[in-house]
Amino acid sequence: MSSTLLWSDALALGLDVMDETHREFIDLLALVDRAGDTDLLPAWQRVVEHTQDHFDREDQWMRTTRFSSSNCHSMQHQVVLQVMREVASRVQQSNDLAMLRDMSQQLGQWFLHHAQSMDAALALHLRNAGFDPLTGLVSMPDALPADVIHGCGGSSCGSPAKAVAGATA
Repeated sequence: MSSTLLWSDALALGLDVMDETHREFIDLLALVDRAGDTDLLPAWQRVVEHTQDHFDREDQWMRTTRFSSSNCHSMQHQVVLQVMREVASRVQQSNDLAMLRDMSQQLGQWFLHHAQSMDAALALHLRNAGFDPLTGLVSMPDALPADVIHGCGGSSCGSPAKAVAGATA
């Protein structure tokens, strides 16, 4: 089964810098998918490096526009990077290339969901605030939330305490 993703308009979020970063991610993941055994780990390392930069940038945008650093979007970034690095480490030790190829497929599936849900919500939030990702400036600061956004930034994902309280009420 191929993990190669193709860029499509369905993945475009209307924020050029984010869209370009996502295109680059898809291109790098495709290189992993096509890599021969000797080139596989170096190709994966390029994906990991790109993803670190990609996630750092989005996390900074979230901090700048009052998303909490503990929101579930940022937490997904941390977990995914940790798993990507763990797989690279295990492959270096065991030379289990099938594990890396499987991870590449799973990462592609995760990315589709993440981009179309969490990144789409972030892009909308950034556009509504007039956030310029190139300069870091917010042209409509009054559109920013008064308080830091917790959870995932949507009405369906509140804080864990509120979710537990709601479930026991």
